[in-house]
Amino acid sequence: MKTNRIIAAVMAVVVSGAVNAQTVSGSADDGFQVKAGNVTMTVSAKEGGKIMSYKYDDKEMLSQLRMQNQYGSTFWTSPQKEWNWPPVTEFDRGAYTVESQTSSALVLTSQVARKLPFQISKQYAPDSKGKFIRVSYTITNKGEESRKVAPWEISRVVADEEGLIFFDAPVEGITPANLIPFKGEAGASWYNFETGAQNRKINADGKGWLAYAANGLLMIKKFDDLKPSQPAPDEAEIQVYVNQGKTYIELESQGEYKTLAPGGSLTWVVDWYLIPLKDKAEPSKKLLDLVRSTIK
Repeated sequence: MKTNRIIAAVMAVVVSGAVNAQTVSGSADDGFQVKAGNVTMTVSAKEGGKIMSYKYDDKEMLSQLRMQNQYGSTFWTSPQKEWNWPPVTEFDRGAYTVESQTSSALVLTSQVARKLPFQISKQYAPDSKGKFIRVSYTITNKGEESRKVAPWEISRVVADEEGLIFFDAPVEGITPANLIPFKGEAGASWYNFETGAQNRKINADGKGWLAYAANGLLMIKKFDDLKPSQPAPDEAEIQVYVNQGKTYIELESQGEYKTLAPGGSLTWVVDWYLIPLKDKAEPSKKLLDLVRSTIK
């Protein structure tokens, strides 16, 4: 009986640990940590509600360069032609208000932008089973007229010599063609880091996910699969931006371009996965199958 009680106690600790591994903690002053198993996402309310870090144990997947617009993961409204450059301060780097914080979810809200009549809300929540972290973006029209808008997530990944970006789309469909040397394999498009003298960016119609393999890890972002007619004008479901040299690369994805009536809103969800990768990061059907089985 004593042995059974010891086993039961150990099991209770294990179960409790598994449950507690999915938590939200921290503060606006010190930053928030969203944990899902071995994965930790760090979020800053002070700096645009940005995802500042995304780690599996102590391995970092997001760029930590401290130059403006070269680190972490941010969120903008699309199309870009409505605000040009630089990014809208209230969305990208202004302080966000902490609307709510529990052990299972964090909600941050921006100020209404001066350039555009929108307000952004971001919710960060770990999956109850620790498989992923769900980031939900809500755009609300605070103006007096109907406006069209699309959601847009921009994630700058670490520069790894063997880093591999890939998505489920034929390389022939990438535009502009041959601007970034993607290769076609198993029906998907693949790109390894390489040096370029200019900044470059491509558009593609994927299948609702974008992946990056580096440093023994596989990062996957899952989102709505769009039809070619659904993105904002001159934009796309999947975009990849390569900075000149080999400093950083942006993994970008966009949601559907919709009309919002005054007071209306849209919510767009991106599920972030990060898992160990035992095999070498190289184009293969096996790697594609791993992504598909992970996010299904």
